[in-house]
Amino acid sequence: MRTEGFQGCTVYDCFGAGQKISQQAGTSWRDQSGQEMFAALPIMRQLHELLWYLADALDRTETKSIRPELTKAQQRIEALTQWPVLDVDLGNERQSVNQLLLRTSELVRGNPGKKKQRRGADLMGAVLRGADLSRADLRGCYLIGADLTGADLRKADCIGADFRDTDLGDADLTGALFLTQSQANAARGNDGTKLPGTLIRPPHWG
Repeated sequence: MRTEGFQGCTVYDCFGAGQKISQQAGTSWRDQSGQEMFAALPIMRQLHELLWYLADALDRTETKSIRPELTKAQQRIEALTQWPVLDVDLGNERQSVNQLLLRTSELVRGNPGKKKQRRGADLMGAVLRGADLSRADLRGCYLIGADLTGADLRKADCIGADFRDTDLGDADLTGALFLTQSQANAARGNDGTKLPGTLIRPPHWG
């Protein structure tokens, strides 16, 4: 689909929400309950996204001090994924989980200095070849079309960062925080790009 111009379709990842709905509803999307299932998908997807972030946080040795809180949040969100999910207060849940994710980021990244506080920065098309962005705060950062060839992004907080068409050739994203498959799929990389073990190397990277 990417070669036919449908790049957006290859980037999308539902975090397993679609499969969860199909299993729990026990019916096909084509049946009468299909409309309810379609309405539930965006809600379930966001809940599964939160679970992805919490699983990442729980997998870090640095989060030992807040592990009970992370586990409690994970159990709460998991309980909310039980069918039906239409009455979930997503705003409240995202805000609650985000506070824990921020604390996770602080524990994992330590104090890398002000120069690495790039939260929400507009770096579209920026040339950052070989840049030291290890442990940087890249939350919500616009990196569309940026050149990060050979950049060091180890333990960088990547939650919400826009990696569309970002060149990650030979970049090191080992241990990158909250990096998702969708973000990797949206970027460009090569055999030298190092990804966290939880992600699959996108086929279009070659």
